[in-house]
Amino acid sequence: MSPKEVLALIREKQVRAVDLRFVDLPGTWQHFTIPATMLEEATFEEGLGFDGSSLRGWQAINESDMLVIPQADTAFIDPFFKDVTLAMICAIQDPLTRQDYSRDPRNVARKAVNYMMSSGIADTAYFGPELEFFIFDSARFDQNQYSGYYFLDSDEGAWNSGREEPGGNLGYKIRYKEGYFPVPPADSLQDIRSDMMLALMEAGIIIEAQHHEVATGGQCEIDMKFAPLVQMADNVMKYKYIVKNVAKKHGKTVTFMPKPLFQDNGTGMHVHTSLWKGGTNLFSGSGYAGLSDAGLYAIGGLLRHAPAICAFTNPTTNSYKRLVPGYEAPVNLAYSRRNRSASIRIPMYSANPKAKRIEFRCPDPSANPYLAFSVMLMAVLDGIKHKMKPGEPLDKDIYDLEPEELAKVPKAPGTLDEALTNLEKDHEFLLQGDVFTRDVIKTWTHYKRIKEVDAIRLRPHPYEFHLYYDI
Repeated sequence: MSPKEVLALIREKQVRAVDLRFVDLPGTWQHFTIPATMLEEATFEEGLGFDGSSLRGWQAINESDMLVIPQADTAFIDPFFKDVTLAMICAIQDPLTRQDYSRDPRNVARKAVNYMMSSGIADTAYFGPELEFFIFDSARFDQNQYSGYYFLDSDEGAWNSGREEPGGNLGYKIRYKEGYFPVPPADSLQDIRSDMMLALMEAGIIIEAQHHEVATGGQCEIDMKFAPLVQMADNVMKYKYIVKNVAKKHGKTVTFMPKPLFQDNGTGMHVHTSLWKGGTNLFSGSGYAGLSDAGLYAIGGLLRHAPAICAFTNPTTNSYKRLVPGYEAPVNLAYSRRNRSASIRIPMYSANPKAKRIEFRCPDPSANPYLAFSVMLMAVLDGIKHKMKPGEPLDKDIYDLEPEELAKVPKAPGTLDEALTNLEKDHEFLLQGDVFTRDVIKTWTHYKRIKEVDAIRLRPHPYEFHLYYDI
């Protein structure tokens, strides 16, 4: 869609307001709204000013002026506002230099794609993330100097099987780790997920399927069709926004936290990816699991840099409550054509060369998609460029391995702090083509340590009272 077409759509749909959106460094959408009459064709070139100093990880107070540049091809009608509102995702520029802002995550993603094209390796990088989430009926939490707690609830949660309910408890609570694909009445969220699916489609996102996921208490998944990197990152932001707001309309709440429930499956974002050039899938070949040499080198790059990649793909302290053995979590830095406990899987559903791809299973949906997909692409390109061999595949059942053999399999980081340390040691591959700058890496690690790692480290945990109060 061009600027002229956006203005025509505004007239056709009698749009009254235009919502301008952009993503902060951690990965949350921000916005402000202008009257539709204020949007002109020149706005798509000249942009609109705003204060960037109050956004997480962005400008200092003495250099706060920034520009939003609306991207016409991202326009969609927002289904949640009372008045007809057209939303657009924006690029961010410095008003003095008119250069794209280096800490704008969407700009990082655009630079990653440009670097890929300039390398001559590929002209398109497709990404297909599988976002999981929980739909809860209630979520209460607080922490202060003298208390801390959280309470989650779901009508279908296994913990409510004995609860007194209005009209009587009808049973059909989903047992722990048995939530994959049951039909109603056990699956109580079918209609809500369908509303989410249809709203996503109305916003221009192609949906392949929706279903209940493994965990009790409302774990769900809606699958989008793959798309080029920047477009898919845009779609992830739309996805989170639409899913949360549809849930709110139903009186429920959605979280993309990686591990909200203890002792049940966490929430992942398995990411499928492939590189193409001239309409040909570069990952399809005659090697292991139908992969080409480029596909195997891509795996080698992801495995080589995985401990650093996790600082972006698993960027919260809660992420590492999920990356633990025993819940299908991909803690083993290995690859396999079927083994879901390996961090990289090669799906074998189809023999069609166009379907050949690799699936990186470490990421979770707390990630900023622009940064997560970009670090994956940079690792893949580094692997291909330097012909990084991935070693032997891990096709055995992880849980049947002898301890001595299992000890030889590298593991994903165990904490966010560990992942950040790995990023500090291994980030040269991200600096290629000026995709990530040293300033972005430094800002990311500093922000995460001060605002998240230390914030959690310094506070007493409720379970510590159970362990230590009577010492």
